Amino acid sequence: MSAVNTVEPSPLAAGPATAQRITPLSTVRHGALLTWRSLLKIQRNPEEVLGLTFMPLMFVALFVFVFGEAMMGDWQAYRDLITPGIISQSVIFATIGTGVALNSDIEKGIFDRFRSLPIARSAPLIGAILGDLVRYLLTVIMVVLVAMLIGYRPEGGVMGLVAATAVVMVFAFALCWLSAFMGLLLRTPMAVNIFGSIWMFPLTFASSAFVPTDRMPGFMQTFAELNPVTHVIDAMRALLEGQPAGEPLLWVAGWSVLITAVFFPLATRAYRRRA
Repeated sequence: MSAVNTVEPSPLAAGPATAQRITPLSTVRHGALLTWRSLLKIQRNPEEVLGLTFMPLMFVALFVFVFGEAMMGDWQAYRDLITPGIISQSVIFATIGTGVALNSDIEKGIFDRFRSLPIARSAPLIGAILGDLVRYLLTVIMVVLVAMLIGYRPEGGVMGLVAATAVVMVFAFALCWLSAFMGLLLRTPMAVNIFGSIWMFPLTFASSAFVPTDRMPGFMQTFAELNPVTHVIDAMRALLEGQPAGEPLLWVAGWSVLITAVFFPLATRAYRRRA
């Protein structure tokens, strides 16, 4: 009588019936694995990296050399002023891609496959956002490199640059939850892109990114001074120049906590309903 070979099911191939108990540690592990999946998508879509790097390079060149003399009479001085603004603008606009990618994955049915696996329900959402943060870091690196090629030298040195990068990444993490909520709420990737751009433009351009707030008209100055992007840019400027950044850092921390506290549960709830 021949023996029958039995094969134990793989934990990643098992269905819901064989799913094991999900612990916080396993949630972290599943999120890390799906973060790696998100990063591997770069190999299949290298144009995403080009989009995240080429556009910021164009902004640096155009704003510095086209508007520098007109705005401040000295393009070098304007370069130093707007470099933190371009970094912030580039990263903040890139967060729209979080919602677009989530919406696209849901349309393709990828999350249906995730739901059949014995993984934490929140792991795909965590993996998508953490993977996007790595892409945003590439954007920051490219903008800084180009700015340095045209003579930008932050007084705060390496530590100031690292601290300024951390500030914009923390704020971007908070905005990712807002973008994810839109991506899960709206029906198509195009809709996510359009609605994301609608609120990104006033946040980035009506800030201290390209013009000091004291040069703006009264109503616009008030909006710009309350704008969270202004606080991010002011904190980055201070850190890059080696100056105290206490007050803007507190504002950035407050805005980041508030945005995350509001949109993290909303995004999670929308994800559970739709995915």
